[in-house]
Amino acid sequence: MISRSVTVEDIDELFLRWNDHLNASALYRQALRDEMQLRDVEPHELRAQLTEARELGYSLDEIATMTSRYADLQALVYDHTE
Repeated sequence: MISRSVTVEDIDELFLRWNDHLNASALYRQALRDEMQLRDVEPHELRAQLTEARELGYSLDEIATMTSRYADLQALVYDHTE
């Protein structure tokens, strides 16, 4: 897994300190799932397509370089399964 930097504003930090039981990583992942939903990307399908592309021998870096959206990933996998 790759860690990414996330900017946390003072209000975010204060809120998280008040509520130290909250999992900031889970909040981040939930926000990403919300974005996926807005773009009609089903996380389980995305995971399956990513797994399939990796089984075809592509690294995550190669997949990210060769694609810029879910439809591109689907096409990449589809082109190799025909």
